[in-house]
Amino acid sequence: MPHRVIDPFFRRLIILAFVGGLLYALFLLRSVITPFVVAFIFAYMLNPLVSKLAQKMPRILAIVIVYVLSLIVCVALLVWLLPMLWQQLQMFWQSIPVAVVWYNDVAKVYIEKNTDFNLPTLDFDTLSVLMTYIQSNYEVSDAQSMIRKILSSGINVASTFGLFVMMPILTFYFLIDWQTRLHTWLSAFPLAYQKKVVSIAKDCDVALMSFIKGQLSVMLLLGMIYAVQLQLIGLNLGLIIGISAGIASFVPYLGFAVGILSALIAGVMQFGFSPVHLVLIIGAFMVGQAMEGYVLQPLLLGDKIGLSALWVIFSVLAGASLFGFVGMLIALPVSAIINVLFHHTYEAYRQSNYYFKGQVR
Repeated sequence: MPHRVIDPFFRRLIILAFVGGLLYALFLLRSVITPFVVAFIFAYMLNPLVSKLAQKMPRILAIVIVYVLSLIVCVALLVWLLPMLWQQLQMFWQSIPVAVVWYNDVAKVYIEKNTDFNLPTLDFDTLSVLMTYIQSNYEVSDAQSMIRKILSSGINVASTFGLFVMMPILTFYFLIDWQTRLHTWLSAFPLAYQKKVVSIAKDCDVALMSFIKGQLSVMLLLGMIYAVQLQLIGLNLGLIIGISAGIASFVPYLGFAVGILSALIAGVMQFGFSPVHLVLIIGAFMVGQAMEGYVLQPLLLGDKIGLSALWVIFSVLAGASLFGFVGMLIALPVSAIINVLFHHTYEAYRQSNYYFKGQVR
C-alpha cells in the first residue's frame, strides 16, 4: 500500500492547533502550575550550592544542609528586622490622624489656592465611621490586631499557607533529580542539535545566574543605603521606606520612584514644608540612585547580562504593557535569555549560505 504524504499546509495546521490547545490547557491550569514554576525557580537558584556540596556528600544530605542553612538565615533576618519593622508599622498607624489634619489644613489649602482643583475634605466623622466599621466587623483596634485579622482571613490564607508548605517539597523533588531531569529534556532534542542546545542553555544559565546574584545584592545594599540615610535624617518611617525601596528596585527605577515619593510624603507630614529636610530626603535618594547606577550595578551586574540602559528601559516598559506588574518583574531575566538567543541566531546567520550568497567562501 503506497505511503500517503500529508500536505505541508495541513501538517503545519495540525502543529499549530496542537500548540494552541497545549497553551490553552496551560492557561486553564495556571493556578496549579504556578507553585511548580516557583519551585523550579527556587531549585534553579539553589542547585549550584547543592551541586558543590554534593561533590563531597550524598546529594540528599546536601539538600538538607542547604535547607537548614536557608532556614537559619531567614530566622536570623526575621529576628533582626521584625522588631524594627513592627515599631515602624505602629508609627504608621498612629500617623493616620496626623495625615488627615495635614491634608485638610496644608495640602488641600495649598492646592486649591494655587490651582483650580476643589478637593474633598476628609473629616474625622468620615474617618471615625470607617474605623468604627472596621472595628465592629473585624475587631481591629490597632496595627497588631489588624495584621492578625488579615493573616487569619479565610481561604486566601489557607491557600497561601498550602503554597508555602508545597514550595519546599516541590523544590526538593526538583533538586534531587535535577541532572536526570535535564538529561531527559536534552534527549528529547534531535541528536544533531543537542550540542548546540547545550551551548545555548549554558549561555542562558550564565546570564540568568549573573542577573539573579547581582540583582539580589543590589537590592540588599540599596535598601540598606536608603534606610540608613533616612534614619540619619530622622524620618520616623525611614526604615520601612528604605527597605521597601530596596525590594522594589528589582524592577529598574521603580524602587527610586516609590521610595522618594513615599519619603517625601512622610517627610512633609512629619517635618512640614521644611526645605532642609525635604532637600536631605531628595539628596538621600539621589545618592542611592548614583550608587546604584555608577557603583553597585557596574560592580555586581556590569555587562554580564549584555543589556544596555536603553534595552533595560524598553524591556521593563514592554513587559509592563504586555503582562502588567508581573511583566515588569520578569522583563529583565526574559530579556537576558532573548539576548542570548538573538546572539546565537545572529551567529548562525553569519555562518549560513544566505549570508555569503554571491560571495566566494
